Amino acid sequence: MHPSKRREFLKLLATSAVALPSPAQTKRPNFVIIVTDDHGIGDVGCYGHQEVRTPNLDRLAASGVRFTQWYANAPVCSASRAAIMTGKYPDRAGVQGALPSQPTYDVPGLKQGETTLPGLLKNLGYRTAAIGKWHLGSAPHSRPQAQGFDEFFGWYSGWLDAYSHRYYQLGGPPGKIFHDLWRNDQEVFEEPAYMTELLGREAQAFLSKQKKAQPFLLYLAFGAPHYSMMAPKKYLDRFPSSMDRDRRTHLAMVAAVDDVVGSVLDQLKRMGVEQETVVFFQADNGATREERASSLGKPAEGGNNGRYRGYKLGLFDGGMHVPAMLRAPGIAAGQVSNRPMISMDLLPTFLAMADPTARPPADIDGQDLRPVLEGKKPSHEYLFWSHGKSRAVRFGDWKLILHPPGYPGESVPDEPWLSNLEADPSEKKNLAASEVARVRMLTEKIKAWEREMKLPE
Repeated sequence: MHPSKRREFLKLLATSAVALPSPAQTKRPNFVIIVTDDHGIGDVGCYGHQEVRTPNLDRLAASGVRFTQWYANAPVCSASRAAIMTGKYPDRAGVQGALPSQPTYDVPGLKQGETTLPGLLKNLGYRTAAIGKWHLGSAPHSRPQAQGFDEFFGWYSGWLDAYSHRYYQLGGPPGKIFHDLWRNDQEVFEEPAYMTELLGREAQAFLSKQKKAQPFLLYLAFGAPHYSMMAPKKYLDRFPSSMDRDRRTHLAMVAAVDDVVGSVLDQLKRMGVEQETVVFFQADNGATREERASSLGKPAEGGNNGRYRGYKLGLFDGGMHVPAMLRAPGIAAGQVSNRPMISMDLLPTFLAMADPTARPPADIDGQDLRPVLEGKKPSHEYLFWSHGKSRAVRFGDWKLILHPPGYPGESVPDEPWLSNLEADPSEKKNLAASEVARVRMLTEKIKAWEREMKLPE
């Protein structure tokens, strides 16, 4: 590696290390993975947004490590969640973009025979459950119980009405409306229960059945604060009526999620397993500008991606630079990690926590985060993303986007777009014209990655 490039790369190591569990720990930890939907970094209180009411997420962050540079693997739900399940770039896992929602329940997603985190943990004797939004395929071979989960309660579609639990196609004719709520392979009807609260009920029911002798994995995947934009009055009342209507609804939905997170944390403590349970939280992508998330039929403004430019469905950082936090046995409270990390790293990390002798699958792209957090090993030298025709790569402080996205009221005439994220975390200044050699080098890296992922160039 050229010395100047190596210096940029090693700058990522010049951050505070995070204390992690001792290798002597022998008891296998439990795992709780919590994922939210269309949830910006500006929608969590502990990231410096005082109007947000997330005391339980803030409590979780304070009890472990809060990540300030955590990336989802995609700016949209299916692809992002595929990386969590497989430890791979979503393109390698064969899940790109957002999978369609169909009443025929035959949409392929995760491949038959795919190696997944729940499958690996199940082989180690874990009890596994998926509760909430799946959106990784409704064909039988792609469903949760075919991908390593013992139990499933939730839905296959991209979103549901929060009370009727029906999917509504938005847009042109002919339109589709269908009910989509299941317990394992049995359709269940729970309307008019508010979906977020319903998921909380199911999470508590699963936890209450667990025996201390058998470790467990709970994957709790919320549909909120993704549209449909609905929240009961008791959550809306936590915010002033003078607040913008869409912002108030968005934050009320986040508050409902936060209450469920609190109930899960409290239950782990009551069960006496708090100190032996890994709890991880992240959003699947950033907040959206989609009109269907607005009460006025205009570009949505309810979610907040903080200082990061862009939104869901685009490769500026606002699309996939998301809130994330981790509490684990042996991790000291109140830590902050500002190293770039990404959700495909969860599988090898959690597998190593569950069994230090286990070898991760050879075909994954993620890496064990523990030595990275401890400052003993560099994080990924390059991170890549794809969405539609857009491509992006991060190398050190530099990030290049090919075919950068535009948003309503924010066109992007320049192509490609090069930013120095240390100097310009909001990606407002395009340095491509003055950094021609760097653009060429990073473009070549993207092209090589496209070939490896078998993407069209």
